[in-house]
Amino acid sequence: MRNHLLIILSFFLSFGPVIAQSRLDSQIEEQAEGIEEKVIAWRRDFHEHPELGNEETRTAGIVADHLRSLGMEVTEGVAVTGVVGILKGGKPGPTVALRADMDALPVTERNDLPFKSMVRTTYNGQETGVMHACGHDSHVAILMGVAEVLASAQQDLKGTVKFLFQPAEEGLEDKSVTTWGAKQMVEEGVMEDVSAIFGLHINSQTPAGIIKYKAGPAMAAVDNLEIRVKGRQAHGAYPWSSIDPIVTASQIVMGLQTIVSRNVKIIEIPAIVTIGAIHGGVRHNIIPEEVEMIGTIRTYSEPQQTLIHRRIREIGSHIAASAGAEAEISIKKMYPVTHNDPALTEKMRPTLEKVAGSENVWVHDPVTGAEDFSFFQQEKPGLFIFLGGMPAEGDSETAPSHHTPDFFLDESGFVLGVKVLSQLAVDYMEMDESR
Repeated sequence: MRNHLLIILSFFLSFGPVIAQSRLDSQIEEQAEGIEEKVIAWRRDFHEHPELGNEETRTAGIVADHLRSLGMEVTEGVAVTGVVGILKGGKPGPTVALRADMDALPVTERNDLPFKSMVRTTYNGQETGVMHACGHDSHVAILMGVAEVLASAQQDLKGTVKFLFQPAEEGLEDKSVTTWGAKQMVEEGVMEDVSAIFGLHINSQTPAGIIKYKAGPAMAAVDNLEIRVKGRQAHGAYPWSSIDPIVTASQIVMGLQTIVSRNVKIIEIPAIVTIGAIHGGVRHNIIPEEVEMIGTIRTYSEPQQTLIHRRIREIGSHIAASAGAEAEISIKKMYPVTHNDPALTEKMRPTLEKVAGSENVWVHDPVTGAEDFSFFQQEKPGLFIFLGGMPAEGDSETAPSHHTPDFFLDESGFVLGVKVLSQLAVDYMEMDESR
């Protein structure tokens, strides 16, 4: 009889954690399904009442009230309008951070929806609408849902979950100062006690029910480029009296195109150098004194970034000098690379497949857009994934893209977001080897 008891005890000691984890998995699944309508209602409310970066006071207030109702320790006013909620599990373990961005964009919505945004504002001196044209409303609603799901399992959590509701992901410019909500949150210490961070971004051109991820450099670093070509002004009828900055600027634009085609080893990783605007001159028969060009640089590694910066300066200054002109070149670093820690990504890949099904987990190519989630990843290992938000009948080639007036989301994909963020936090805490 004693031997039988020892065998039974050994069985439970060996498989007890698996049984407990399976029960927690089921609880997450059921809780997420049960609050789907609530998550959608939250999202619609935020969509109807969008707020620009560092103005998300209404959104932040709703978030803070919700987290307090779940018994969390809540801090408001982080990085101006951000909210941090702390959920301490019933058992010791690591601290895992989950992030959602809250800000909207200066875009006038064209969608005919019952919860269409009618908000208006003045942005950069121009009258415009305000719209959640990038899906941040869904991110907030999803993470509020995750908070409710994990709070219901608080006593079974092996660690602490830190909920970061972040302002100003789209960035803020005040004269010469440019910053982002994530960068400010990092500077205020939100990552100091965190072991790993997870985040997601809805995607209007990926089918609902699909999760996309990529280990390593997943989204680009962004730099702003400004080139001022200084020449000599003259009458348009006497071009030999000028040092023509327009012709020189045109040559520089063409020269910059050789950086990606001839200097970057594009079989390894892509890069982009784009001139987005050229300004110079006021009259058809006057060759101006100077021309200003602005553009964007997209890279995926520091060596690649260094190479491109050097070549831009060389090409711009030497072409200008060959014409007798001068080129003042300014490159301003903006977003770092969104880099998914390879070890963390591989560790959590089974969680993605468990939640969504392996056939619904896709590896994506490098994305040339950028994310300030990258500032969190510079501090601690992080994984940033994409969540499908396109209707089943949609076409990824023609579906309205982000930052446009027709941006649209299929709300049926939100519940998967709640499940996957909840499960990533729980599974990471279960697998943490530092305990």
